[in-house]
Amino acid sequence: MFYNQNGFFVIKAKENGVNVIGLTRGQDTKFHHLEKLDKGEVMIAEFTEHTSAVKVRGKAEILTPFGKINTDE
Repeated sequence: MFYNQNGFFVIKAKENGVNVIGLTRGQDTKFHHLEKLDKGEVMIAEFTEHTSAVKVRGKAEILTPFGKINTDE
């Protein structure tokens, strides 16, 4: 499977303790990675052959090729 620049996204924490949780691909979806961001920290990530979804807990701004999303709205 081919992954291109459209799979990239940016998460900027608006508060301390924002959790970014990576979920696996495949028959069973499982948690496989966890990052904790503090206010102002930015994480640049991408979807891969192992990561099919990302869950964000806490107040954050998420920038994707499809637009900007704020988790507190």
